Formats: sequence, structure tokens, C-alpha cells
Amino acid sequence: MKILEGKSITAVQGIKAAGITAGIKKSGRKDVCVVYSEKEAVGAGVFTTNRVKAAPLLLDMENIKHETIRAIVVNSGNANACTGKDGYENAVKMGEVVAECFAIDPKEVIVESTGVIGVQLPMDKVVAGVKEACKAVSADGGHDAAEAIMTTDLFTKEVVIEIEVDGKPVIIAGMAKGSGMIHPNMATMLGTVVTDINITKAMLEKAFKGSVDDSYNMISVDGDTSTNDMAVVMANGMAGNKLIETENEDFMKFKAALDHLNKELAKLIAVDGEGATKLLEVNVVNAKDIKSAKSAAKSVITSNLTKCAFFGEDANWGRILCAVGYSEADFDPEKIDIFLKSNEGSIQVAENGRGLVFDEILAAEILKEKEITVFIDMKIGEAEATAWGCDLSYKYVEINGAYRS
Repeated sequence: MKILEGKSITAVQGIKAAGITAGIKKSGRKDVCVVYSEKEAVGAGVFTTNRVKAAPLLLDMENIKHETIRAIVVNSGNANACTGKDGYENAVKMGEVVAECFAIDPKEVIVESTGVIGVQLPMDKVVAGVKEACKAVSADGGHDAAEAIMTTDLFTKEVVIEIEVDGKPVIIAGMAKGSGMIHPNMATMLGTVVTDINITKAMLEKAFKGSVDDSYNMISVDGDTSTNDMAVVMANGMAGNKLIETENEDFMKFKAALDHLNKELAKLIAVDGEGATKLLEVNVVNAKDIKSAKSAAKSVITSNLTKCAFFGEDANWGRILCAVGYSEADFDPEKIDIFLKSNEGSIQVAENGRGLVFDEILAAEILKEKEITVFIDMKIGEAEATAWGCDLSYKYVEINGAYRS
């Protein structure tokens, strides 16, 4: 597995992309992106469990069932959520414009939107922007596409990996956006993955849904599951490897690379949480079962009190244990050990559910770092899980207190 630094989604054979400014955002930043596969691709997607779903998701949940997918269109600056029949028709129109531009079936187009909820799309600007983006797609447009899907993100999130499958080089590339309103329970975060691997739709779905569970579904910025959360993947088969139809060795190699890519994108989302100053990782080990491990890790990473403690660089292990306690994890409070780790070292702050006398100076040095790991040993089984998140700062309140203005 090789990370290709500085590359974008267009590193994948047959993938072209563009990101342009259509005037949807008041800031004048790029706000429409199109990703296009020159060859027919199989697709898979995972969508928010929020009962309030944005119009594009309602459309996409049907389109993703189509045997092939050829294009993805995204607008930022407007979520097209809670917009009724008109919003749905506007999402359909976006897909139709793309389909007309590339002479493909509208069912082969995935539509995504992100931004402010409850406002109708300015369709004159959107339609013109989508047409412009379709004309602009190229092998050099990947970075522009990643920029165009941003809202309050501070940086683009792109990861590209190369592996060898059946003696052929295979590229897997992804881009994502997400900064606030991040608490995916899929199956505002958008993830787009493209690859040239030759794989059936059924096997792609199996690999992707499992990968999302261990990556995007294990991050949290603020505990809010968006109306627009979704992640999709397209595989166009241009690598020329033998078709993957079963869970064979080639499938497992692809799945491992896909997992790595999605986890790296998930961590980039966590570290870019609105107002975040620290990336937090929670490792839960020796849990009774995987459900308990995931529940405990996610509970800690979502706890506002814990997040505030890390922002204040306070080694308040009680808040960590409290968050584990109200999770759905099955554990013995009398057995749990807690450690804090960073590049400055490691320190145990609790043993068998009770606090220890620890070096407060070392703890303070550990918590000054930008990346901190909470290590929780449940000592009751063999399951483990990892979740990612960020601290909660004054800036988060400032950003979200004026999001619409």
C-alpha cells in the first residue's frame, strides 16, 4: 500500500473532475463540483440515519440502486434540506443537467448538497454552474473539486492510495468535507471515493458499508447527525484486474486499502472540527464485544464535558469514565484502566475504576500536544475499537452562533 502525496481523485484512471464558482456562496468561493467517469462504474453509498433527509439523499437512495453510476455533482453553500417538493425537483434537475451534458442516464448521477438548511437553491445559478463544471472536467480538476465541496472547512481533505491487485496497479482516491454538525451514523459530512478496481457492485457494497462503519461512523465533532451525511464510491474497472466477485484475497487487499483511506479522511474531518485545537483519538481495548468497544469509544469522543476538558488541557479522567458509563457498553466499572498519551509521553490516570495519584506536570505536557490519545482498557474481553474527534472551543460557539450570517 502506497500513499500518493499531492494527488487528487483524478489520479484514478478515467476520472475527471472540476470545481467552479457559481455564486451560491456569498463569499465567492468555489461552490459547484462535478466528478465524471469516462467508463461505466458500479457504485455504492451509505446515507444518514437522520429521519429528516435532504432532497438529494432521497433521490440518491434510489439512483444508487442503478447498475451503473457515471457522475457525481455537488453544490456547497445550500443544503437543499427541508425544502419540500420544490427541493426534490431541484435535486432531480441538477442530475438531469449533468446527464444531458455527458449523454448519460439521469439515474447514473449522484447529487449532493451541503450548507444552510431550509433555503431553496438559487437554480439559475446552480444550473449555469453545473453546466460550466461539466464542461470544465479534466484530469487536473481534482483539487478544485475538493475545494468546491467545502463549507466551514479550513482545508481540503484528499487521500490517494495505490495498491497492486492481480498484478495490476490499482488507485483508490477520496475527498471529503466536514467540519461541524459531524456525528455520522450512516448508514455536515460528504465523502466521495473513486477507484479503477474491477469489482462487482455486490462486492463493492459489502466492502464500502463495512468500511464506513469503522471510519466515518467512528468520528464526532459535536454529536449532531446531519440531514445531508452521505458517502459514495464509484469503481470503473479500468485497472484491468480479474473481476472480484467473491471475498477472496484480492477483495481483502482492496478492503484493507479502502479502510485505510476512509479512516484517514475521517481523521482529517475530526481534526478540522469547527474551532478545534486538538485531534482526539479514543482506543478501547479488551472489551467484552465489538458493540461495547465501539459504544464506549464513541461515547467518550462525543462527550462535551470531556471535549471541554481537553480544550482546557485538564486531565479530568472522571469525565472519561462517566462517558463510558452512560454508553451502551457492557463492562465492569471496577476493572477499567485509563491512560492519556501524546508525543510527550504516556500516563495512567485511573486503575480499576479509581483515580491514581499521577504526575500533574507530565499530564499537562501531554495535553498541550495537538494530537492526544485516550487509552481505555476494559479488561473483560478481546474486542477493540477506535474513535476520533476533537476538543470543543470558544470558536465553535462563535462559528455556529452566526452560521447563517
